[in-house]
Amino acid sequence: MRILFLHPNFPAQFRHLAAALAKEGKHQIVFGTNRREGQMQGVVKAIYEKSRNVRPETHHYVRPLESAVLEAQGVYRIAQKLKDEGFIPDIVYGHSGWGPTLFMKDIFPQTKLLCYFEWFYRAHGSDASFDPSDPINADDEARIRIKNAPILIDLYSCDRGLSPTNWQRLQFPVEYHSKIKVHHDGIDIQYFQPQPGAKLVLPRINLDLSAVDEVITYVARGMEPYRGFPQLIETIAILQAKRPQCHFVIVGQDRVAYGKSLPDDKTYKEAMLEKFPLDLSRVHFTGLLPYGEYLQVLQASSVHVYLTRPFVLSWSMLEALSAGCLIVASDTAPVTEVIEDGVNGLLVDFFSPSQISDRVIEALDNLTKMAKIRAAARQTIVDRYDINKLLPQHLEWMKK
Repeated sequence: MRILFLHPNFPAQFRHLAAALAKEGKHQIVFGTNRREGQMQGVVKAIYEKSRNVRPETHHYVRPLESAVLEAQGVYRIAQKLKDEGFIPDIVYGHSGWGPTLFMKDIFPQTKLLCYFEWFYRAHGSDASFDPSDPINADDEARIRIKNAPILIDLYSCDRGLSPTNWQRLQFPVEYHSKIKVHHDGIDIQYFQPQPGAKLVLPRINLDLSAVDEVITYVARGMEPYRGFPQLIETIAILQAKRPQCHFVIVGQDRVAYGKSLPDDKTYKEAMLEKFPLDLSRVHFTGLLPYGEYLQVLQASSVHVYLTRPFVLSWSMLEALSAGCLIVASDTAPVTEVIEDGVNGLLVDFFSPSQISDRVIEALDNLTKMAKIRAAARQTIVDRYDINKLLPQHLEWMKK
């Protein structure tokens, strides 16, 4: 078969699919992306570029759509080049939302178009209206409606789509649900596995917690309200007063990956540390980590805190469960699809640092009880999210 993957990043969600198809040794695989870094054996990269940036005078509702169209034009140009060279794909599989798939049914009308549908934006009932201290207005409602325009085009155009969780599929218009299958990419359970007694030592960043018995961990792409970073810092302030030997390891960048930035150009890290002066000798900001070091953080975790608005579920939560972490997580819809309170994790009110800290202390003080919950956490991933089971099913869905 001839397969064209499309994603602005490389290899992103298609890493395992592309590698498995390449390993079969009987397919021509091209990956359209605008990321020049990285290579995969058996996969040919086709780099596309936008002809220009979004114009500043464009109405702010329409900027995401203009960006998606410019992205789609860049992809169309490389698709035309591939077509001229005789490469007409049997399958185009792309990530919906940023725009790369928009014109694929125009240039390859007979080709099967598959879309990875990660999120559909809603003004009410999910992430946007979740925080009562940050209510949305009519401008937000209009902007969010228009933001779905490229996704709606993909829903109309695609032959089939896939969404990684039931919660995420539920965000899409019900009239398109018949096109969208729920299927997670899967977690590498051989890689993300528990290591009882592990201690955290990362020489590259001069972090040695080998003498520390209580290590609270937190992982996110950015430090922001969508993933409960403000609540985390307030929780740490409470715990530092109650657990003087406890250390905190925060993995992620000091940036906003989702949602709004602060109006004064401060980062949320700067703002929260001004509001809650912490003993920073016991709080370790690691930045982004290579996978091996990230795994060590999870394996050495005494308690792992995961907080999220009703939004896309982070892979990191599932990887933490697979590594046998004791997770204190927000009682929000994407989380409760996976975690049952007291069975394979502990659930808390997203907005309550006092409750979060209480449950962290509960976990630290009840190690025997928590060992059962850790084992159940691991078993959840083995039973439901093992990539060795899910990847063959994903490939079968692609090829049918």
